[in-house]
Amino acid sequence: MLLVRNIRLPLTCPDPDAEAAAKALAILRVPARRAAHCGVAKLSVDARHGTPVLVYTIAVTLKDEGEESALAGASPCVCYTQPLKFDFTTGKTPLTHRPVVVGLGPAGLFAALLLARRGYRPLVLERGPALDERIRAVEHFEKTGTLDPNANIQFGEGGAGTFSDGKLTTRVGDPLCAFVTGAFLDHGAPADIAWRQKPHVGTDLLRGVIRSIRGEIEALGGKVRFNTALTGLHTRNGALTGIETTAGPVPCEQLILAVGHSARDTFAMLHDLGLPLECKPFSVGFRAEHLQTEIDKSLYHGAAGHPALPKGEYQLSQHVSGGRCVYTFCMCPGGTVCAAASEAGGVVTNGMSLHARDGRNANAAVVVSVDGSDFDNDPAKAVAFQRRLEQAAYRAGGGNYLAPAETVGSFLAGRGALELGTVQPTYPRGVTPCDLGSLLPDDLSGALREGLTAFGRKLAAYRAPDAVLTGLETRTSSPVRLLRDKENLQCTGLAGLYPCGEGAGYAGGIMTAAVDGVRCAAELMKNWGPMAD
Repeated sequence: MLLVRNIRLPLTCPDPDAEAAAKALAILRVPARRAAHCGVAKLSVDARHGTPVLVYTIAVTLKDEGEESALAGASPCVCYTQPLKFDFTTGKTPLTHRPVVVGLGPAGLFAALLLARRGYRPLVLERGPALDERIRAVEHFEKTGTLDPNANIQFGEGGAGTFSDGKLTTRVGDPLCAFVTGAFLDHGAPADIAWRQKPHVGTDLLRGVIRSIRGEIEALGGKVRFNTALTGLHTRNGALTGIETTAGPVPCEQLILAVGHSARDTFAMLHDLGLPLECKPFSVGFRAEHLQTEIDKSLYHGAAGHPALPKGEYQLSQHVSGGRCVYTFCMCPGGTVCAAASEAGGVVTNGMSLHARDGRNANAAVVVSVDGSDFDNDPAKAVAFQRRLEQAAYRAGGGNYLAPAETVGSFLAGRGALELGTVQPTYPRGVTPCDLGSLLPDDLSGALREGLTAFGRKLAAYRAPDAVLTGLETRTSSPVRLLRDKENLQCTGLAGLYPCGEGAGYAGGIMTAAVDGVRCAAELMKNWGPMAD
């Protein structure tokens, strides 16, 4: 396959896909009749210099594929690449018991998918319910304030990513990303995730994809047990021999631990067993909401609203006094702020959007970094810090999971007011005016004020005084990491346990978590064959 990059077209082009394909063939000096395929491999928007332009990479496959390598030098923008092949090694020694995967978020889902496809018939344990029941529990919480600690935006089939924008963006560059994207496409994800610069599925479409992947796992002999949490490990001579669950003991010699970043009881259990946990950096702050139209104007200027342009997205960061970094995270165009609590008496915010991204507001986490030096490098103190902030937000909201909120102009001036204008808050339980700065340590509040001021110099929408801040955002990533060997990916000091994904501290987002799940499953398969019939 040949990739022809950096084909730039104006927004006025009537059929940009066809024009980009024609330009690619012209650069290659190949007539259309010799091409077996000519289509979009990547599409981005360059809005850095005035009027935005469309930037294409076109993939071309010739009918005679043997001619392709000779054309790689046709232009500096042309390269030759071969389709990736995923050859996963399988061990010779059969497992005595099924491999167990704990957690059915992206990491666990894709670990189980690969194991199932290779005949290992994994047993998957998920502490929450199946997706339909989980959706009902989330909707019930949003309407009534009745929280189910095992069925919410953090726990249940699909993990926390199910209630998100469904972003598949990653900077990892791992070849396994193609495996994950292929599986998403196989199970009904939108075709454009294969070529969009910033692919996303949307929470509405992602749900069907997750159900379908789980269906494949079960059809291939895997078994999923919902409402079943891991509560303990059995070991002998430094190796795993079994696990305890809320449904009873399970014999197990190979376990992929893919719990999410909110599995605090699991972290405590691992810590009590003496397994090597360490603090890792995470961030805290709030959700910022702006009008999506103002974000589009800030990014696209006079071209805002053009049908060829995607909804405006941004990513901002600023190093501030004291050496911390303030940055935006998980930006959701046309989305809503959601109620993401998983413990009684704590308020947690997050963001999500549908595939159409057609909501009135854009939202993003605006957060400041913290790390082990803030907690004496004690994982228990890091978790306790998150919990204290969430409980403070609950009290400030007035109880019943209302969220504290403040407009940007008020926050920067320290007035503690909710001076609403054009931006209306979308948090479903309702909001209460609050001095958000008082809920955080002074140095973190000061850092966030400094960061927001800097963001206003970078993106015009951030200068709007009526933008709404809703707090608190505390679950940006796991506060802990369960150490594992870099080569075999098994837990340091416990053979057979594979710490995996975001909760274990090795991923950040749907794609990287899914890739880590595939990687851990592949490592398990290197050493063991499927259980004998």
